[in-house]
Amino acid sequence: MAMSGGTDDGSPMMEMNTTPLIDVMLVLLIMFIITIPVATHAINIDLPAPTEEPPPEDMIDPIKNKIVLTPSDQILWNAEPINQGELVRNLQETLTFAVEPELQFEPEANASYEISARVLNIIKGSGVTKFGFVGNEKYRAFGKE
Repeated sequence: MAMSGGTDDGSPMMEMNTTPLIDVMLVLLIMFIITIPVATHAINIDLPAPTEEPPPEDMIDPIKNKIVLTPSDQILWNAEPINQGELVRNLQETLTFAVEPELQFEPEANASYEISARVLNIIKGSGVTKFGFVGNEKYRAFGKE
């Protein structure tokens, strides 16, 4: 009986069977692909831990500053267009107040991810501690109530 191109004369096959080698290589390739961590672009922001007790009256801040990012790559500080330099200056100015104002961040639906990442890096580098994301409820999936 001949095997894959061999002859029936009883002489040994001179070709190496590469099928098991290919199988092992495919299994190793799949294992490497599975174990590689997914590359994510994350900006770690330390948000305050929630507490059950309300803040003291002298810590309640009536001032709230809102940063909105528009689809046309504009940065709005309390509805006024500003550039990144003015954003840094405004953030440093808020840190000089007796009670630090709350900073609210709200990118619009089609705002640039690149601008969002830059603004979040500026906010993180500024040392602002009262920071929150607002407007996320607008993007909740429909039908889930």
